[in-house]
This record gives sequence, C-alpha cells and structure tokens, in this order.
Amino acid sequence: MRQGSMRSAAQARAAAIEESWGSLTWLTGSAIGNSDRQTVGRVVIRSGASNPRHYHAACEEILTLLTGRLEHGIGDEMVVLEPGDTLVIPRNVPHSARNVADVDAEMIVVYDTGTRDFHLA
Repeated sequence: MRQGSMRSAAQARAAAIEESWGSLTWLTGSAIGNSDRQTVGRVVIRSGASNPRHYHAACEEILTLLTGRLEHGIGDEMVVLEPGDTLVIPRNVPHSARNVADVDAEMIVVYDTGTRDFHLA
C-alpha cells in the first residue's frame, strides 16, 4: 500500500480540461494514478452555461456547490443548489446543471470509484 500520493495544484491546473460550458480539473482517480477507489474533481460551469445531460453507470456522484447557483435536473426533478449545498446522484440517473448566477459555479465532485464513467443521456 502506498504511504501517500500528492497531486500539486500546478499539476492539476496543467491537466485541466476546457469545455465550451466550463472546465473539469481531476484531482484523484485511477487515470491519474493516485486513487483506485474514488475520483475527485473540481468542476466549473460558466455563468449562463449548462453541462450536457449525462449519467454514470458505474458510480454514484456527490457534488458540493462552492460558488454560483445551479438549477440541476436530476431524473425528472429539478433542484436549485446554493453555495454549500450537496447533491447525491445515484448511478444511472441522467442529470445536468445550468448556472443561473452572474458568477461561475464552482463545485467539488466525488465519485465512489477510481474509474469514473461518463455517458451522454
């Protein structure tokens, strides 16, 4: 067993994935090589933008909103997230978020596997 594994902020920033709607910065996961049991990331959704509707067949997703305000469609429901709110999304449930704030929405996302999967819904 490893004694520990560090990913610096500079390493994470260098590997950030830019999308038309925002960005994804992965902090842990199997692909990075620092966790086989969970994936953790920082997601930004730009003001007025939405990420694509998707689901995760292999893992549950937990997200905590740090800044912004999100309308999050989860299955057939709509929930509004304010900073500090946490949402748990079960496996196979389609979801997407729209940032309805004047500032970027920043969140921490956690998946209960090191091999997060992503499927467009």
